[in-house]
Amino acid sequence: MNKDLKPLQAQRPNSITTEIETIRFNHKMDSKATVEQMIAGKYVLVEGFFSNGLEILAELKRELLVQYQDKSFQGQRDYRSAFREISHRLLLKVKDNKLSVRKSPDIGWLKLLYPEISEFYLSFVEVQGLNSSWQWYKNGIEIKPLNLRLHPFYGTYFPTRFDHIELFEKWLQGYKGAKENAIDIGVGSGVLSFQLIQNGFKNLFATDTNKNAIIGVLEESKRLGCEDKITLSHGDLFENCDVQADLIVFNPPWLLAKHRLEEGIDKAIYYEEELFPRFFEQAIKYLAPHGKIVLIFSNLAGIVDEESIHPIIEELQKNNRFRKELHLRRGVKAASKNTKRRDSRDTEKVELWVLAPK
Repeated sequence: MNKDLKPLQAQRPNSITTEIETIRFNHKMDSKATVEQMIAGKYVLVEGFFSNGLEILAELKRELLVQYQDKSFQGQRDYRSAFREISHRLLLKVKDNKLSVRKSPDIGWLKLLYPEISEFYLSFVEVQGLNSSWQWYKNGIEIKPLNLRLHPFYGTYFPTRFDHIELFEKWLQGYKGAKENAIDIGVGSGVLSFQLIQNGFKNLFATDTNKNAIIGVLEESKRLGCEDKITLSHGDLFENCDVQADLIVFNPPWLLAKHRLEEGIDKAIYYEEELFPRFFEQAIKYLAPHGKIVLIFSNLAGIVDEESIHPIIEELQKNNRFRKELHLRRGVKAASKNTKRRDSRDTEKVELWVLAPK
């Protein structure tokens, strides 16, 4: 059903294709002095071994932790913002799809995402991200509630905890409504869409503003043999949709943005203030009279900021479009059995809201 989907150019980390002035760093140099140069705005090129870049990043973290000692959520966000800005001045050279340092990882994305560029520079942290993403893509991630192994495309959000998926699965198994058409808004790595197909939905219309999500789910649907059941659209919310849905599912970002959002994963985590009003205004137009909306959300925003307004509750109170049919909550397990984190997020609960038109 995606034969008319226009070829999309995948989003990728910005490359530097022109020569720039850099400080060349190797293991014989003073890492502390080099970090001070980076903080001052200078670019540093890693030479010799890949591990030399790791040494610089470790030193940068030490320097910044002295300056950013606030352990609150906002304090840690400020620390990460500073680290992100400065660390992007640490560069690696790529030539013929390979990193030009010894003992560096072999990253398939360098060939797949940059086929037309033979020589360029990438920031070291972007290379780390590409490497991690390549491992997930190559090896896959097991989605236990679905008994599936998915291969998330670069720059696409995928779950590392499955409480919300298990909650949705429990609800789906008890769903008795029509299963002709469903819409998945913000398809991401395709988890909810494949979950809907597993539970008997015949036709899926799925959208995402992230090109890489669309590319990845198209690949995945072909691999899983369900390409004929999914129509994909690169666009905002219901853009290009002509479906009257029995079910609309939306797993939106869970945190209100207080910064300018970047394309990709940033928009999978944070939402702009007008996102939910726009969603509800459009959703009523694409929902069949007997249809339902399922939103998967969290109380995380309220934990981080007690004054935050719950966007679903706000919709129900302010407008006369939908009524609440069901609201389920479930505690969140740690992403890893080894995690030692104990903070306010220990009280986080995932939520499943079922709304029906009035």
